[in-house]
Amino acid sequence: MKKLVLLFAAATMAVSVSAQTVTESKTFDNFYIGINGGVATKTTGVAWMKNLNPNAGLRIGRFFTPVFGLALESNAYFSNKPGESTGTFVRFMNTSLLGTVNLSNWFGGYPGEPRAFEVSALYGFGWMHTFTADKEDLINPTNRATSKAAIDFTFNFGSKKQFQFYIEPSITWVFLNKERVVGHVADGEMFDVEINENQPRYDIGNSFVQLNAGLVYKFGNSNGTHNFTIAQMRDQAEIDALNATINDLRNALNTKDAQLGDKDRKIRELQQSLDDCLNREPVIVKNETATNLQPTVLFRQGKSVIDPAQYAPIELIASYMKNHPEAKVEIRGYASPEGSAEINQRLSNERAEVVRQALIKKYKISADRLTAVGMGATDKLFEQVEFNRVATFNDNTKK
Repeated sequence: MKKLVLLFAAATMAVSVSAQTVTESKTFDNFYIGINGGVATKTTGVAWMKNLNPNAGLRIGRFFTPVFGLALESNAYFSNKPGESTGTFVRFMNTSLLGTVNLSNWFGGYPGEPRAFEVSALYGFGWMHTFTADKEDLINPTNRATSKAAIDFTFNFGSKKQFQFYIEPSITWVFLNKERVVGHVADGEMFDVEINENQPRYDIGNSFVQLNAGLVYKFGNSNGTHNFTIAQMRDQAEIDALNATINDLRNALNTKDAQLGDKDRKIRELQQSLDDCLNREPVIVKNETATNLQPTVLFRQGKSVIDPAQYAPIELIASYMKNHPEAKVEIRGYASPEGSAEINQRLSNERAEVVRQALIKKYKISADRLTAVGMGATDKLFEQVEFNRVATFNDNTKK
C-alpha cells in the first residue's frame, strides 16, 4: 500500500508540473494505439531460456500530460510451458489498466516535442482469464487478479515524432491463487483434503517475467501535431504591463477620435460657409473709377467650373464693359494655399480663362478687350483660405 501511495503522489506531482508548461488538450487529443509481442516465463522455479511462453497484445492509451498517462493493454499467451497443459491454443489472457509516467519528461522537463530516446515507468492492475478444455476443473481457477510493473525504453521517430518503438521488461504478479492440498489413506491412495485460497499479496512465487517489444502510433491532435506543444507562459508583471499598454492605446484612440470629431465639425462648418457664399447673390460695390472691379467669382475646391450662381458677377462685368467700350479688363485667377505650387498655378490659369471664355461666348465681349492671368495660390484675398478659390477683375484701360 505504501508503494501505491508513493506512486500516486509522484503521478500527482507530474500532472501539476507538466500542466504549467504545455497548451490545453482537447478531449480526443493525445490518444495512441499499438501492438506488442514477446516472451514470458515464471519468475522462479524454472529455467528462463527453456520455458518461454510467446505472447502478443494490443495497447490503447492517452497521455494527459507529457509526464502522466493511462493505457489499457491485453495480451494473449500461447504456450503451455512451464505449467501443465490446459488443452487450449491460448493458455491465458491478461488485461491490465496501467498508469504511465514518462521519467525523462518528469526529471528533464518537456522540450516541446518527444526526445529521440525516453524512459517510462508503468504500473497497474489487471485480470487474468485462463482457458481450459476441462469445464469440471475446480482446482485451477479461470479468473485471477493481477498487478503489473514495467519499464519502457522508448525510441520516438517519424517526421512528426508520431511513432514509438519500445522495449519493455516487466513483472506480473498473480493474486488469488488456489492450491490443492492432498492427503493419503492407509493403502497409499491419494485423495483431495481441501482447497485453500491465498489472500491478495505480492508473492514472487506467484509471478511471471516478460520481455516484449512494441510499436505505437500517436493520433493527430487539434494543435496540428501528434504531441504536446509548449504554452506561451507570461508572468503577472508582464501581463500587468501589457494591460497598461492596452489601456494607454485605448485612451490615445479616444483622444484621436475626439480630435477627428472636432476637425470634421470644423470642415462641415467651413464647407457650409463656402456653399452659402457660392449660392448667394454677390454684393457689388460699384465704383467705375476703381482699378480693381469688385465683382468676384467663387470656385469650389479643386474645380475650375463656374457655378450657376456665379454668373451674376460676370454679368455685371459684361454690363460694365458694354457701357464703357474703351474699357479693357484683366481677369485674375487664384487658388487656395493647400496643394503644390504647380497644381495651384494650373488651377488659377484655368479659372481666369474659363471666366474670360464666358464673357466672350455668353456676353459677346470682344476677346482683345480681355486678358486672363493665373496668379497661383494666395491667402490674402479672404480671411478664410477656403474663399481664395476665386477670379477677380481689374480695369486695365489706359487712362
